[in-house]
Amino acid sequence: MKLKNIYVCEQCGFQSPKWAGKCPDCNAWNSFHEDVIEKLSGKEKPEGKILSTSALIHEDHVEMRIDTKMEELNRVLGGGLVKGSMVLLSGEPGIGKSTLTLQICNYFAQQKLKVLYISGEESQHQIASRAKRLGMKDPGDFLGETKFENILATIENVKPDCVIIDSIQVMYSSEVGSLAGSINQIRYCTEKLMEFAKRTAIPVILIGHVTKEGNLAGPRVLEHLVDTVLFLEGERYQNLRMLRSMKNRFGPTHEVGIFEMNEQGLQEVANPSALFLEGRKKDSFGSTITATVEGTRPLLLEIQALTNITAFGYPKRAGSGFDNNRLQLLIAVIQKHLGLNLSNQDVYVNIVGGFRLSEPAADLGVVMAIISSLTQEPMDSGSLYIGEVGLSGELRSVSDLGKRIREAEKLGFTKIYIPKQSKKNESKTAEIIQIEDLQQIIKLQKASARSK
Repeated sequence: MKLKNIYVCEQCGFQSPKWAGKCPDCNAWNSFHEDVIEKLSGKEKPEGKILSTSALIHEDHVEMRIDTKMEELNRVLGGGLVKGSMVLLSGEPGIGKSTLTLQICNYFAQQKLKVLYISGEESQHQIASRAKRLGMKDPGDFLGETKFENILATIENVKPDCVIIDSIQVMYSSEVGSLAGSINQIRYCTEKLMEFAKRTAIPVILIGHVTKEGNLAGPRVLEHLVDTVLFLEGERYQNLRMLRSMKNRFGPTHEVGIFEMNEQGLQEVANPSALFLEGRKKDSFGSTITATVEGTRPLLLEIQALTNITAFGYPKRAGSGFDNNRLQLLIAVIQKHLGLNLSNQDVYVNIVGGFRLSEPAADLGVVMAIISSLTQEPMDSGSLYIGEVGLSGELRSVSDLGKRIREAEKLGFTKIYIPKQSKKNESKTAEIIQIEDLQQIIKLQKASARSK
């Protein structure tokens, strides 16, 4: 066995025999780090044992999961924490990663499960102080250590039901000749922990840092090694937190868990739609309600728009929680097909509650909010707007329309505007209005205003 020096891009994993300033694969600058790999000599013949999976395909196989006692977390994980899996939890500093993992420890301890919390960043007194503040009595065992050999030996001796590492970037092994947080150290420690998790069926939760751009710190190979990648997001100075799954080998990746940060830690939100609509001012112009679907869950969100005469030659368009490129497109459609002049107007769009809207089903709600702000005419507070807007001003159908309508019924909406191409969905409490294009809905709005 021979050793060979190579250079690996920490962004995309591209390998090069020599250092380069710019990665030819992902175009990242100064991303190459030296690595050492084993190279087989000519006399060695590698062999692998071939296993048949035909028998497993025809039998029902269910992963053994541990109930976290947090429905929102279980939803994102796909039903609970799978035994022998490795989960990477990431997020910005101060967002609540350590709080969430400490709550997991507490819920596991309540189930008489042994949890080992390993931290290289905080002392035992800091962890105990946080646990006391959150009202916990016995969240489990704690180890303050950064040397990987000591950590692995302790885990092997204790044999807990779950291991939490805070964080993987500060762990180092004496077997690797580089500093903690380097690509070699992170990969080596993660590979050893993964091998331990699969061998013992003990789940491991890693906390990972993020860069100033918001990406996961360290090599991209870290994301490929683990089974699940969770990202906790939200504004640091707002209470709302959302847990998303970026990768999940044991469940869906489109689910989202919604929490509210308070003195008791991260509390699950039972009715997210009511939370997002809380404090909404009635009969205010520039405000509409739309329905989005995150995973299997429908959510009602308030869209706020503000138009104002620009003080400069070039008007500004800005979206908070909404894609700026999509906003530019919708403004162009409004000007072209409705004849409304926005060329001298700054346009701002905000999704209330810090939520990020990515699906096009919110297009109609955004358009109506902009028109309402421009004309200073409030939209009906009992109306809901659903539909994708095309470049010709037409409305296109969206998925899971029935779920959106049922969620609107629960919160008492009386009018629901949907695309005409959608399948007919009946409602017992709300009037379903099918719209072909933007011109039609504007005519209906004007007729409704005259009737008042």
